[in-house]
Amino acid sequence: MAKDKMKLLWFQTGSCGGDTMALLSADRPSFSDLLNDYPIELLWQPSLSVESSGNLLDMMNQIIEGSLKLDILCIEGSIITAPNGTGMFDVFRKTAKKDWVLKLADKARYVVAIGTCAAYGGVHAAPPNPSDCLGLQMEKDTPGGLLPQEWRSGAGYPVINLGGCPVHPNTMTKTLAMIASGFILQLDELNRPKEFFSSLVHQGCTRNEYHEYDVEESEFGTNGCMFFNLGCKGPFTQATCNTDLWNGRSSKTRVGVPCFGCTSPSFPEDESLFNTEKLGPIPSKLPVGVERANYIAYKNLAKAAAPERVKKRKMEP
Repeated sequence: MAKDKMKLLWFQTGSCGGDTMALLSADRPSFSDLLNDYPIELLWQPSLSVESSGNLLDMMNQIIEGSLKLDILCIEGSIITAPNGTGMFDVFRKTAKKDWVLKLADKARYVVAIGTCAAYGGVHAAPPNPSDCLGLQMEKDTPGGLLPQEWRSGAGYPVINLGGCPVHPNTMTKTLAMIASGFILQLDELNRPKEFFSSLVHQGCTRNEYHEYDVEESEFGTNGCMFFNLGCKGPFTQATCNTDLWNGRSSKTRVGVPCFGCTSPSFPEDESLFNTEKLGPIPSKLPVGVERANYIAYKNLAKAAAPERVKKRKMEP
């Protein structure tokens, strides 16, 4: 007997649409393969559906009334609550989108926050946050956003947070494939799937050797590490950017752009993207597992031991 397809609705709130654009680059599986090879039926996606917004209104009302089931609700974008908690800065058919989300989430078996905005508030919630944005179930790194901390979906999960600005395309399609296949998702303390948020951007970075030998750059266009001076957050940001390359080809750090830490609930931090904040001579935030008291001594020893090839920024042939 054929397995019933899981019905998926993708609703866009306060968003730039970047996660939808990234979704089109997925290749393991691609979005079309996700729909063809897994038991998923797409009810609505704002950029990929051909139906009118009137059809969306009818579908959402059917879901809320209980005549149409909803298995997976994907929310792309931050939840806008201004002015004065009404959410009327962001509406669909004269109703605040935050209210639509509350009603749909109550009916869904799984709720997935697509992107750092939906998960934690993201760019729109950065100071001074004029539209009072927050995430679905977190406000930055504080539990409780639109939905209370104790909220659970029909399948017993909190909101499944896929951090990223945008999310890595394969992280989106693989997570949805795992849900459709009946996998039990293991979530971390930020409710992100551990499958995709357990490794650091630093792991797999082609600049690792320079980092270990303290060959740190102070300007762009060279091969050295960008952590110490140029704002790279790769050593403490959990994402698959260097282990599952974007478009199967590259990543920010591989082309000389520092990691901005976009999968983290604090993104974007209220500081320069291209400058490392320091306490005295030491970065204020150190790589995972590194003790501040030993950091400078370790760096001095590593720099003294650096091979000439590394000092001259020459890649291994």
